[in-house]
Amino acid sequence: MYKNFQVLALIPARGGSKGIPKKNIKLLGGKPLIAWSINAAKKSKYVDRVVVSTDSQEIADVAQKAGGQVPFLRPTDIAQDLTPDTPVFEHALAWLKEHDNFIPEFIVHLRPTGPLRTAEEIDEAIEMLEADPDADSVRSVEEPSKPPFKMWEPEGKYIKPFVEIHGMKDFHTMPRQMLPKIYQTTADIGIMRRRTVMEKKSVIGGCVIPYFLKRPTIDIDHQIDFEIAEFLLKKNLK
Repeated sequence: MYKNFQVLALIPARGGSKGIPKKNIKLLGGKPLIAWSINAAKKSKYVDRVVVSTDSQEIADVAQKAGGQVPFLRPTDIAQDLTPDTPVFEHALAWLKEHDNFIPEFIVHLRPTGPLRTAEEIDEAIEMLEADPDADSVRSVEEPSKPPFKMWEPEGKYIKPFVEIHGMKDFHTMPRQMLPKIYQTTADIGIMRRRTVMEKKSVIGGCVIPYFLKRPTIDIDHQIDFEIAEFLLKKNLK
């Protein structure tokens, strides 16, 4: 709890991973991938409950063994390849209100694919959101290695710049430092208010506070990402 506000950590973990089968429970540093998110949330000073939303009983069993709660299995209609985040959060919040009378003000969105986050980062992001009543959410961000100004899209048999910067010629060849500042979100942290989900039907909203990471990060999507995450975890432990 933070300043009389209840806090929920919600970890979405669908069972049907296509790129890496059973990705969410694949071992990383000797622990299932999802366990890293559960452990960080449980170490938070402010998180009251750590709930995993999954459609897989196998993931549910692993999550519970790691200390997470799985009070329900997610319906299959919101556990598809193209299911967006919002209905998953709406379902979890509605279920917890109806069955447990648990009505959190802040929801911490932790993707299992961002295992390097810490409890201290979660708590700092919660404090940032609470301190700004106008903000809908906090998102972890970093500068991309390749900004969109250096990207191209197909145009027939040719390619054209993906975005335009009016008044600037050949901007796609310019040094990154001369281009507009751009950030990309990472898989580490997303904190939102309840109203953002239930009223604005979003997990982001329109007023977003950036949380700048002070360390390397990884969003695990391919086997090579597991190897990079192993390296970063060992480096951090040292």
